[in-house]
Amino acid sequence: MRRLIPLVVLFVVVGRLAAAPPERTHDIVPADYATVNTINEIALSPDGKQVAYALATWDKKSDRRASELWVVSTDGKGKPTQLTSDRANDRHLKWAGDGKSIYVVSNRGKEAKAQVWRVPLDGKPEAVTNVKAGIINFDYAPKTDTVYFTTDATATDKDDFSALREKFGKIEYGHGTRTVSELFSVKKPGSEPEKVLADNRYIREFAVTEDGKRIAMVSAIDDTVVKSEGESRVDVWAAGKITTPPTDVYRAKASSPYAWLEGLAWNPDGTRYAFCAIHDAYPTEIIIGEEKDGKWATTRMNRNQVAAPSVREQQFHVRGYGSPLQWLDNESFSYLHEFGGYNTARTYALKDEATHAPDAEFRERHVVYAAHFQPGPHARIELVGDASGFPVLKFRSKETGEIVTLVDPNPHTADWKLPSIEHVTWKAPDGASVGGPLELPFGYKKGDKPLPLVVAIHGGPTTSSCNDQRFDAHNGRLYFAAKGYAVLCPNYRGSTGYGDKFLTDLIGNENDVDVKDIVAGIQHLIKEGIADPERIAVMGWSNGGYLTNCLITLKNPPVKIKAASSGAGILDTVAEWGFNDEPAYPIVFKKGLPWEQPDLYKKTSPTYGIGNVTTPTLIHVGGNDDRCPPGHSRMLYRALKEYKKVPVELNVYPGQPHGLGTLSFRTAKMEWDLAWFEKYLKK
Repeated sequence: MRRLIPLVVLFVVVGRLAAAPPERTHDIVPADYATVNTINEIALSPDGKQVAYALATWDKKSDRRASELWVVSTDGKGKPTQLTSDRANDRHLKWAGDGKSIYVVSNRGKEAKAQVWRVPLDGKPEAVTNVKAGIINFDYAPKTDTVYFTTDATATDKDDFSALREKFGKIEYGHGTRTVSELFSVKKPGSEPEKVLADNRYIREFAVTEDGKRIAMVSAIDDTVVKSEGESRVDVWAAGKITTPPTDVYRAKASSPYAWLEGLAWNPDGTRYAFCAIHDAYPTEIIIGEEKDGKWATTRMNRNQVAAPSVREQQFHVRGYGSPLQWLDNESFSYLHEFGGYNTARTYALKDEATHAPDAEFRERHVVYAAHFQPGPHARIELVGDASGFPVLKFRSKETGEIVTLVDPNPHTADWKLPSIEHVTWKAPDGASVGGPLELPFGYKKGDKPLPLVVAIHGGPTTSSCNDQRFDAHNGRLYFAAKGYAVLCPNYRGSTGYGDKFLTDLIGNENDVDVKDIVAGIQHLIKEGIADPERIAVMGWSNGGYLTNCLITLKNPPVKIKAASSGAGILDTVAEWGFNDEPAYPIVFKKGLPWEQPDLYKKTSPTYGIGNVTTPTLIHVGGNDDRCPPGHSRMLYRALKEYKKVPVELNVYPGQPHGLGTLSFRTAKMEWDLAWFEKYLKK
């Protein structure tokens, strides 16, 4: 998948009653991006009376965003309490079994390596691990108060050339040594860890049962993406023995054998686990492992059985990357369900093999980023966004039925002139219904004069743009609408949340149906009088950058594209297979390897349409991007500057991976985008 300030004094909205919102007078500019705070993770205490959350803020001096640990009571009466303030990037929150402390991974101390820390509610953080190179992953068994963690190790494979590799050790070899994992347990801060297993495999993720007797692991032969996406599996460790439950349901018999595996979660008794098998080009599946008569079996969740279905619900997909699976009891679990640019937390019950909808208050026109439940006290929290503002933390007690907004991490945005957001639909040339969010400037009314249009194209493509407020430096959200542009975020063919056929139609049809869907959306807004046909621009990052490249290389395009911003975009799909870190992506979409499908690789490569380009193009890419390597961007730049003589700029961000990580680089990208489009979209 092609995907991707000093500590702010934070005031929060607590409880259900708040003052009338202030008049919206603030004009949003790229510099405001630094003030937007993000709740990254949430966790309910065992008694359901408190919520721990990781609040991420930007720091201009260090040029980075880091999260710190906070707690707030769920009764809606108290103010949040900050437990850490040293910008150690607290994450992976796990409440201790007694509810008196929280375990996190942090980068604090002199070495600032990732370690597990225990943060008491009434004291200072204590280091639980002290690994020189830092830990990689961790989990916690509450019934035994035991922390489990993994570290990296190296395995050497012996063959006829092992001695030669060892003799000339300064050469970088393609293979011969592998990064693998070792897994340890530790009872309390300062105690000596015990090695649990070292299987000469790389553990990408693991989950421990509440009693610590079983461990489920997503493992592969090494740490490379190529092995993870096609050969990783879920193993189960118990009593010193590793068992591999059947893999065919998510490999050999799956819609595609190249699934990413993530989201491992055990039921309370440790008899069942679940995880997501996330596919490029196909719907995400939830896989359930269950022990029966001493043997493990694996089955697939029934995605098509929805209790009390509606038209919208019949088009649902499991949200792929980052869907937080959690067992509510031994027979049911929650996950995130996506439909038409929205998503909600749903419950799947094994007894009737059906998905059940939550209460309507949590369902309609919301985008749920995270959810956490405590079945005992019947409590639920959700991090929820919508078109009215940035995400807030909400709590619902099943006993009282009350919904309380516990934390608004961005109260300072109450006077911002936020764009209006609506989900619009149009027809593709083949009759398919296509949709996506449309951002319009604050105060814009139907019948006002047409606006310059920015088409902001999401990555993936097996994902979607959501109908919520988000300040997105990579994909053009918010900052263009604030400048007076209409912004269309098309969920083109291959996007999730619109049904299986809509998703799989893209296989074998890249640089075709997706491009036609986007062009049809532009034409729809022109016809509606919203978009000025003389001022159309396109932009995107990752797969959005690829589609930007596809659009500007069209021969005789039905709409005139006056400016483009191509972010980390693929130009040649053979090179994508050869250089990118995830070669399964082109194999799936092109239905084979380059020598098996040469015509399809050529058809999907914008390279061969570069002669058609007349659009002034701004190019962005991270200097260390393995997902969409900078060679693609450099090739596009060379072609436009040296041969086509088309206005072009190439911005390579030193040291940056697939997504820009620093505040200064994200701000620079936004300002460059605005300046570029202002120049070339002027009347």
